Amino acid sequence: MAGKAELTLISNGSQDEPADKLAYLKALERRVLWLSHWMIHNANHIRPSRDGLKVGGHQASSASVATLMTALYFDVLRPEDRVAVKPHASPIYHAIQYLMGRQDRDALENFRALGGAQSYPSRTKDKDEVDFSTGSVGLGVAMTLFGSITQDYVRQHFPEKDSGKAGRMIAIMGDAELDEGNIYEALLEGWKYDIRNTWWVIDYNRQSLDGVVNDQLFQKIKGFFAAVGWKVVMIKYGKLQEEAFKKPGGEALRTWIDDCPNDLYSALVFKGQNGAPGGWRKRILADLAGHNGIPQLLAEYDDEGLHQLMTNLGGNDMEAVREGFAQAEDDMPHCFIAYTIKGAQTPQAGHKDNHAGLMSVEQMESFKKQMGIADGAEWDPLDDRDMPVASLREFIAQAPFNQQGSRIKDSAPVPVPADFPTVTADKISTQAAFGTILNALGKGQSELAGRIVSTSPDVTVSTNLGPWVNQRGLFSRRARDDIFRTEKVVSAQKWARSLAGQHIELGIAENNLFIMLAALGLAGPLFGEKLLPVGTLYDPFISRGLDALNYACYQDARFMLVSTPSGITLAPEGGAHQSISTPLIGMGQPGLTYYEPAYADELAAIMRWGFGHMQAADGGSLYLRLSTRALEQPQRDATEDFAGQVVAGAYWLVEPAADSEVALVYCGAIAPEVMEAHAALAEDMPGLGILAVTSPDRLYTDWNRQTEARRKGQSIAPTHLDRLLAQAPAASLVTVHDSHPASLSWIGAAAGRPVQSLGVTKFGQSADLQDLYRAYGLDADAIIDSVAAACLGRLN
Repeated sequence: MAGKAELTLISNGSQDEPADKLAYLKALERRVLWLSHWMIHNANHIRPSRDGLKVGGHQASSASVATLMTALYFDVLRPEDRVAVKPHASPIYHAIQYLMGRQDRDALENFRALGGAQSYPSRTKDKDEVDFSTGSVGLGVAMTLFGSITQDYVRQHFPEKDSGKAGRMIAIMGDAELDEGNIYEALLEGWKYDIRNTWWVIDYNRQSLDGVVNDQLFQKIKGFFAAVGWKVVMIKYGKLQEEAFKKPGGEALRTWIDDCPNDLYSALVFKGQNGAPGGWRKRILADLAGHNGIPQLLAEYDDEGLHQLMTNLGGNDMEAVREGFAQAEDDMPHCFIAYTIKGAQTPQAGHKDNHAGLMSVEQMESFKKQMGIADGAEWDPLDDRDMPVASLREFIAQAPFNQQGSRIKDSAPVPVPADFPTVTADKISTQAAFGTILNALGKGQSELAGRIVSTSPDVTVSTNLGPWVNQRGLFSRRARDDIFRTEKVVSAQKWARSLAGQHIELGIAENNLFIMLAALGLAGPLFGEKLLPVGTLYDPFISRGLDALNYACYQDARFMLVSTPSGITLAPEGGAHQSISTPLIGMGQPGLTYYEPAYADELAAIMRWGFGHMQAADGGSLYLRLSTRALEQPQRDATEDFAGQVVAGAYWLVEPAADSEVALVYCGAIAPEVMEAHAALAEDMPGLGILAVTSPDRLYTDWNRQTEARRKGQSIAPTHLDRLLAQAPAASLVTVHDSHPASLSWIGAAAGRPVQSLGVTKFGQSADLQDLYRAYGLDADAIIDSVAAACLGRLN
């Protein structure tokens, strides 16, 4: 087509690139912007709606990053780079993948519908191989930082498989994400670990969900990042503005732009985009009256030209964006503050209500004409408006990021040794047993031990990770001896730091723990080397990082979460260190299987199975709720049958009689009280059985699967719980758990049995364990009373 650019290559060292790359990028930016907005419009105004609900899609938030993301994906990114796209830019991401042939039209047409492109980029739900899921703002950003630490860990521990080229972990983030506290927690951890190869690209459109962001926020942003060793690159002015600043009056105009309040600038943008561009001239002349050169400078532009000049911010100017990214010439972490206009180039530009706003049908029709889209060509990946389609296709194919094949890497399974460590002790807590097992693994040379990486938010010693760390050391980019050891000061802990260490010590921030576990748990698909992360924390503080835990599971990251102490067993420390509802969290969280063993042999069976489950195609992560309460250990053989029942979720600790009227059902460290009550009742109720539940979660999942099969008319197999309770077919149940009673009370409904449920429903207080169990009705007397109530209920 006459007058349109052809794909002419020029030599650039060992790589050829188009002579006018800028023209290609601008053409693709236009197409990406159109497709993202049409995708949203189709979902809200064209696709039939059966429920009448607004679909949404964040057109304005997508428009502000169209330039930035086009530059990244078609020019800057390399195959080894990994990207977290801000949640509300999902349509832009999917449009780019569509142009690259990694997303199909059907997914775009079904944006936010079942099976279609997801509302926010998702590793597990989207077809176009998202690197990092995003959704809850701030978490995806922090994920890139912990991804950088994970990449460093993998490259140092497996140098023989290192390609020699580190990928950049890149977050494209909205400025409002900087309101999330987890961002700053992550920055501090990144500073401690001297992170590299990390870019955070801030879409600084100065608008958030409910309004306009505070003025001069960028000054604070610059200070935050500079304080932790990041390089800050400002992408503030577009090329039209930079040229204007060189003219007489230009510096005064620059100062006016810098000082203009965000809400005023946004209002003028909106007015200018929607038929009143003269507002710029009137306001500038009023504010800069008497400044030499201003009237003459403004006179060089008609109203439309002045509006184009004033909206030519750096983050929406392809040339300025490319120059900004080119400033990152080393592996230091970089923060790019890219000034943009929310809703740029659309009728919604600048309006403070545009965050969730949608173009009307009339506005979309106008936008369609503005973009030069022909009727019937709305879904075409490319057109020849700017240059031949064939040339554009060739340009896309040559983008460094756009290589053939899957971006999801394969990693070999890690065998779990047959001689998995066991614990022999007359009396021990499950927390201590956990430390003993890891210590034994750490002393060995198994491949499993080499793939385990532990992490903890400043509770390494108090969660019994200390012996493992003594064996394997702390990971650090900067080697440092244990000063206490070199100074000959006696300490049980050997805190030597080196690149060979296998423990990542974190500060007290549970969000960081869970995002670190997410990054480590995705090392295989992201970096090609499988890791088996083990993270520890205090059980009550799971709730502090619950959003990040959910985020980790949503991405299908695989890890073993070990929390302690369970329930109110750390009695003297009071409610601050006592947990009530965490088992319900474990049962309700998808992708996470919750266990609460009472004895060391149960724990060993669970951990052995768990390291395999973390690697299985249909597997997931584990949550082990352990206790600091030392229990007398049963003397028994750890047979495969026993281990299988433990893993399945329950076994008979004391076999019931077939005609037993009542069965005791317990979970976790409450076992001694149950045994005491059983001993007191044994003479009068010789057939009284004790069902030890090691995983309410596994039992519930099995029962729920059966319920779903029944609803679908499928054949129903007995659950593990069915088979166990069949040994006491008429028994009522008394459930006992040092947690919310709902964690076990459901078993009554599942089994169709009357049930008495004991547990904790109020915040704890300081006391010794005996007083607390008596106060909350968990002691042997309370259990005996519940058995009596169950028997009475049968008589009535």
